Amino acid sequence: MSDLEKLRAAVIEGDWKAAAAATRAAIAAGAAPLEITSGCLIPAMNEVGRRFECEEYFVPDMLLSARAMKAAMEIVRPLLAKAGAQPIGRVVIGTVKGDLHDIGKNLVASMLEGGGFEVIDLGADVAPERFIMAAQESNAELVALSALLTVTMPSIPATIDAFRAAGLRDKVKIMVGGAPVTREYADAIGADGYGEGAANAVALARRLIGA
Repeated sequence: MSDLEKLRAAVIEGDWKAAAAATRAAIAAGAAPLEITSGCLIPAMNEVGRRFECEEYFVPDMLLSARAMKAAMEIVRPLLAKAGAQPIGRVVIGTVKGDLHDIGKNLVASMLEGGGFEVIDLGADVAPERFIMAAQESNAELVALSALLTVTMPSIPATIDAFRAAGLRDKVKIMVGGAPVTREYADAIGADGYGEGAANAVALARRLIGA
């Protein structure tokens, strides 16, 4: 089994130590950073997403795979930057103001990074102003808003309205998600996209920015 095959298996199986070791071995053997990401990590996370959709995997499995992918990305990311490789897009992500839950948001962030995006993760309880500032500073094309509680859902349209008031609404696409959020709600508040779960986050993000 080649180093890249070992890496793919480690990510799918959620073994972060094996993923890190296989990444280092692949680099030592001459694998290009872009080959590792595009040819291995992205397909591996696509497979994880497929298994989740088929109910072969569940949230804990996806979290382990995301951790393994992140371990590999921490090694590859500096090499990508050194080689001048460009991300397919930049996304600012965070859990909206008043909501301290971040497990789902963290999983989506990992999936997006593994899918080739540069991710600016603002954490939880993020005020609209912080989303706006981060989007401006990073020149992000996409903003991802998460809410886990029904009582914090109003912070999503408030953030969208803040982007509109700042004159930035037509410059960024906004995708929303979280346990209480529905497609109907996303449409009603003027979001550009709705993610039912982390498994389809990458495909949605790519579609929104035309990648």
